[in-house]
Amino acid sequence: MMGLKAKTTFRRLEKKFILTEEQFLRVKEEVDKRFVPDEYGETKICNLYFDTPSYLLVRRSIERPVFKEKLRLRTYGVPTETSQSFIEVKRKYKSEVYKRRIGLPLNEAIDFLEKGKELKEHSQISNEIEYFMSMYETLKPMFYISCDRSAFFYKDNMNIRVTFDRNLTWRNYDFDLTKGSYGELLLPADMILMEIKIPDAIPLWLAKLMSELGIVGASFSKVGNAYINMIKQRSLSDEQTVSKYI
Repeated sequence: MMGLKAKTTFRRLEKKFILTEEQFLRVKEEVDKRFVPDEYGETKICNLYFDTPSYLLVRRSIERPVFKEKLRLRTYGVPTETSQSFIEVKRKYKSEVYKRRIGLPLNEAIDFLEKGKELKEHSQISNEIEYFMSMYETLKPMFYISCDRSAFFYKDNMNIRVTFDRNLTWRNYDFDLTKGSYGELLLPADMILMEIKIPDAIPLWLAKLMSELGIVGASFSKVGNAYINMIKQRSLSDEQTVSKYI
């Protein structure tokens, strides 16, 4: 993994599906025959999602606009301060996803994103990230989200990927990626989020298999659901507080 050059630009369609354990096992059986593990294989994905204090970006996202965008900091595995990390700007226009990212040590990424320090190296992508941040001047970490991911490339077309995410975990405090994965689940423990990342159409054999298994597309935003869960918790807390005085 360390010897591979990380991809920095992506343009694709992303289709999401929520699977039961039974559905997952059947799909995974066929995936194992036709796909190969990607450069990260099985790993824990750790993210910090940045937003304004009013949650402007995530609120826009859950309204399902034609265009939406987000900024996050990602590591593969629970990092140390000097582990490789990626600052990513992810945009979606209609059904197409565009992702631009730069890789740098975690401590340097934090210095840049949270302390406003200058990057050691500049590029077209870093300039785009800086411009994004200038548009939302009050950006700061607002959600931690992690998952245990298995990722695969299609043997017949390396532009097609499939990922399976388990243990989707979130928190809206303690924004330190080195602290590891803890918090609350976004999905029940026996549910798996499958994402198919494609340049155009899902392979016919896979589409037929999902139809046979009753697997249908799902609109599922990790950070969007984390935000909704947070609002529900706050509402419940407010109700409990009020009930004490009734």
